[in-house]
Amino acid sequence: MNIRKRRLDEDLPMELLLLADPSEEIVKEYVARGECFVAELENTIVGVYVLLPTRPETVELVNVAVAEELHGKGIGKQLVMDAVKVARERGYTTIEVGTGNSGVGQLALYQKCGFRIVGVDLDFFTRHYAEDIFENGIQVRDMIRLTQEL
Repeated sequence: MNIRKRRLDEDLPMELLLLADPSEEIVKEYVARGECFVAELENTIVGVYVLLPTRPETVELVNVAVAEELHGKGIGKQLVMDAVKVARERGYTTIEVGTGNSGVGQLALYQKCGFRIVGVDLDFFTRHYAEDIFENGIQVRDMIRLTQEL
């Protein structure tokens, strides 16, 4: 698998990005402000992540997505670890990530990759998304915030 920065002449892998964030409008907004990276397997984009600078020396990992048929194969972990490596190489001292309260798999993944839970943004998803979001049979309401010092 090859992970690389998305070229500006390439279409956004919107189908993948929408797996991690259901709002195309919000996705387009943060991709425009950040850097989009893609994972390729046999010349097909199978994963994506976005790094978004938020404060001096701090970057946020705002979207990690893997093609659904490839879940459970370690691609998500490779993407997260690549994001950490890229952030470190770019001179950031902190990388942050947020995920929904219902994302049990995502919470486990981020912690396995060295992130620590530092807070909860109550009602984040009900404030910022017009439609209710459900995952694992649970309404996604709160943003669980995690961070890692680089």
